[in-house]
Amino acid sequence: MKMIVTGAAGFIGFHTAGAALRRGDTVIGYDNLNAYYDPRLKAARLALLSAHPRFRFVEGDVADPAAMNALVAAEPDCTAIVHLAAQAGVAYSIENPLAYVQSNVAGQVVVFEAARRLSGLRQVVYASSSSVYGANEATPFRETDRVDQPVSLYAATKRAGELIARTYAHVHGIASTGLRFFTVYGPYGRPDMAPWLFTEAIMAGRPITLFNEGRMRRDFTFVDDVVAGTLAAVDRTPEPAETRLFNLGNNRPVELRTFVAAIERAVGRAATIVEAPMRPADVVETCADIETSAAELGYRPRTPLEEGIPRFVDWYRGWSNGVPEG
Repeated sequence: MKMIVTGAAGFIGFHTAGAALRRGDTVIGYDNLNAYYDPRLKAARLALLSAHPRFRFVEGDVADPAAMNALVAAEPDCTAIVHLAAQAGVAYSIENPLAYVQSNVAGQVVVFEAARRLSGLRQVVYASSSSVYGANEATPFRETDRVDQPVSLYAATKRAGELIARTYAHVHGIASTGLRFFTVYGPYGRPDMAPWLFTEAIMAGRPITLFNEGRMRRDFTFVDDVVAGTLAAVDRTPEPAETRLFNLGNNRPVELRTFVAAIERAVGRAATIVEAPMRPADVVETCADIETSAAELGYRPRTPLEEGIPRFVDWYRGWSNGVPEG
């Protein structure tokens, strides 16, 4: 299969592109390499992908219609677009909301417009988020739950992306699969997420901040499991103009204090904890119902926190001492 992967230098995009290459696919990576976090991390990911002979990289913005149209014109035989580029981060959406509208809303429209130009396209697989469940209190979250109570602009833009995909199926017949990711972590993860922030601080002897006294629960999901689900969605042949949504989570939420304890064990050092009130854009708990994903994608998360956290910490030790291999 030949696919376009947007956000290929990002965390999930890098791992997805790498797994696709390892199984024999051809990947056209697309990314604007923005400076939301340290560009050296994106460069390191991209360097690893570029070592594969079936990988080609194109720098560009998903919200740039001319650039996206040029991309698909140069690769007319692509059969799938795996759209993982986005402006990520819940907290940052409070500070810079327009960045989210540009990347996540305008970018979604531009990608689907470009998809119309690929005559052999089977579907667009795109990243949504567990954040769309917003203020829902009943867990586990099911794909059939209401998702009209977002508590952050990030969540609102991700739900908008789902509605845009449905519109393009109805009007233009483009099949799509949306994947609601649940707190993905692992090697080459994002520096603005808890695994990196906590590991870095604990190793340096700096305090970490736990909101809501650390009593929030998150469905931490190891990146390899999410990638397996993503490629299973790519391989699934949809019906014409079909739109589907799948949860990709671990279905085993843990309290943040338990999560910190796992990092402490892997680092070999106790954390200094500072407590703070819950932030307006946070939710108390996330938990994925994965019955539909299991039945239709064969999705089975296999990496418990006790295994995933040491793997991340080992990678981080290498990264902090110079870019690791693989």
